[in-house]
Amino acid sequence: MQRFVNIGFGNIINTDKIVTIVSPDAAPIKRMLQIAKDNGTAVDATCGRKTKSVIVTGDGQLVLSALLPETIATRANTQ
Repeated sequence: MQRFVNIGFGNIINTDKIVTIVSPDAAPIKRMLQIAKDNGTAVDATCGRKTKSVIVTGDGQLVLSALLPETIATRANTQ
């Protein structure tokens, strides 16, 4: 059964597709993010806010969220 979690501002993601949720501050994540933006595989769900978490999906897409990784993880685990 598919479950969805709100990642902020009315945007939702399928929890079955989430591989990891990380902070965007580390240099390797910044490099991954730049490569994903160049390749068109980054989805910006921040609605203009500061990116506080990067969600890596099973198909290699990166989803940017303005919520903290802990907040998204808590929402995903409580549903």
